[in-house]
Amino acid sequence: MSYAKGTNIILLWSAATNFLPIVGAFLSDSFLGRFLTIFVGSIFSLMGTILLWLTTVIQNAKPPSCDVQVPHSCKTPTHIQYTLLFSSFAFISIGAGGVRPCSLAFGADQIDSKDNPKRERVLESFFGWYYSTAIMAVMIAFTGIVYIQDHHGWRVGFGVPVVLMFLSTFLFVVAYPLYYKMKVEKSLFTSFCQVISVAWKNRKLELPDSIDGSWYNKNDAIVTKPTNNLRFLNKACILSKPEDTTKVMAKDPWTICTVDQVEELKALIKVTPLWSSCIMLSVTMNQTTFPVLQAKTMDRHITSRFEIPAASFSFFTIVTIMVWVILYDRVILPLLSKIKGQPVYISVKLRMGAGLACSIIGMMVSGIVEHVRKNKAIEDGFFDNSQGVIKMSAMWLIPQHVINGLADGLNIIGQNEFYYSEFPKSMSSIASSLYLLGSAFANLLASLLLSTVNELTKGNDKTVLECDKNDDLGDEQGPKSEPGS
Repeated sequence: MSYAKGTNIILLWSAATNFLPIVGAFLSDSFLGRFLTIFVGSIFSLMGTILLWLTTVIQNAKPPSCDVQVPHSCKTPTHIQYTLLFSSFAFISIGAGGVRPCSLAFGADQIDSKDNPKRERVLESFFGWYYSTAIMAVMIAFTGIVYIQDHHGWRVGFGVPVVLMFLSTFLFVVAYPLYYKMKVEKSLFTSFCQVISVAWKNRKLELPDSIDGSWYNKNDAIVTKPTNNLRFLNKACILSKPEDTTKVMAKDPWTICTVDQVEELKALIKVTPLWSSCIMLSVTMNQTTFPVLQAKTMDRHITSRFEIPAASFSFFTIVTIMVWVILYDRVILPLLSKIKGQPVYISVKLRMGAGLACSIIGMMVSGIVEHVRKNKAIEDGFFDNSQGVIKMSAMWLIPQHVINGLADGLNIIGQNEFYYSEFPKSMSSIASSLYLLGSAFANLLASLLLSTVNELTKGNDKTVLECDKNDDLGDEQGPKSEPGS
């Protein structure tokens, strides 16, 4: 399978997996609640890991062993074997659709209090440490679990995640009495449709003066008026003529909406421009396979006997994120607060913008390193040799990984914090899923970009992405020749 085709499959699968959390978020905020959604998602994830483990335990669930040096002796998997394998992936993806959007919001629910004067600082710290913990879990999976698989086989390697997933689900359920659980009051999707429909029906009505009694609020809610942003939606909650609340409540919900309903839809619309601007950062972060190919063609030795695996260079990104969270939370903010003599809070938008800037710098550094690497491959005579290792240290790849890790730590943590603070608590799961939804669009965009480059660079029956790792049809080097010929 070519690099382009294999990467496209990964990107499309990732897009599907990243899209499911928005579905889980709507189910959580509209019907099930966060606790039940996490529980159901955990059960699906547990079933998926069990099915994946069974593919290594049941003899007929996988093709028979063969000699990989003799490809003709290896049998392809049957349709049933493929079905079992892909079913495990599907269950895991569905489980992720329930757990991913709700776990962050559910955790924030436990500590979020609007009466706390340090609320922003507490939430900022929580989001940073949550993301850092998630990154640490990925690191453990890439090292500990992979080590177990390599040294104890696939049965034990896939069995460990089953045990861990079971313990995770069990401990989550056992702590049920200790949790704060928000009640679900309505379907958000239906509510959004109602606001749009009623605002359209009332489009000819004049917006009243800023009088609290002109707007429809719930019986038990504090009397409020809608904000002046997106004012055309305010027509959905106009009380056209004086009438008591009982009569209003008896009306069809498709004829009048509450101020809260209008503000919930506004919150979703208002974050869309900022959300869309962060998609390109996810596109750059999804280019994970090419740095591995780069590293394979470079000298990865630290000592004469120790060589860093090509895939392990991504750890520099992970470590950078963890170090940044610790420094920011425990060193930078306390130091700035001490200098100014008052608590310092760096705005979310500033951090997100800094993350985008770092992402741009990271891609520039990556491009420069790749240009140097290509020229070095030509000089060393490895232009056509995909197995050749050039005389250039792979440590030159570290700066781009570090900068990308800093971009991740600034922007992604900032995104989650921004969405959570902008949305009402009834939409916290949707807020937590917006980054993942952006990643889904980024996966599709990266796949489209990859396919476009593949088509535009066709030549000599090869594309720039199908060439050897030390070859590049995009560089007009003329006829391929040995140095000095």
